[in-house]
Amino acid sequence: MTVIIGSAFDIVTHCNVPRYLHNDFPLVNPLGTPYDRDAQRRSVETALTMAGSSEPVVKVSTLRWPNDTDWKSVYGKIDDSNREHLAKMGAANRRKRAANKVQGLAR
Repeated sequence: MTVIIGSAFDIVTHCNVPRYLHNDFPLVNPLGTPYDRDAQRRSVETALTMAGSSEPVVKVSTLRWPNDTDWKSVYGKIDDSNREHLAKMGAANRRKRAANKVQGLAR
């Protein structure tokens, strides 16, 4: 087993995970952007290929987040430039969730 010191894969290799495909995308987007069927298909095909291996496989996907190669620098960023916009989005989300709850809809 090879342990890569100082990387996100330390825990994966330390725990001897048999197969791990890492898509470097924002949380809740494990296969890329919504409706990007090509990227989603490529991820699933890669994972299925890895599933057939009898040896442990840790692989980093070549897929990239489209139109924003530096999504990590702005992911979760809250400052004066976007605080008002985020507050409005949060209020709209809470209103919609409350309306859905009244209608008996839940996620």
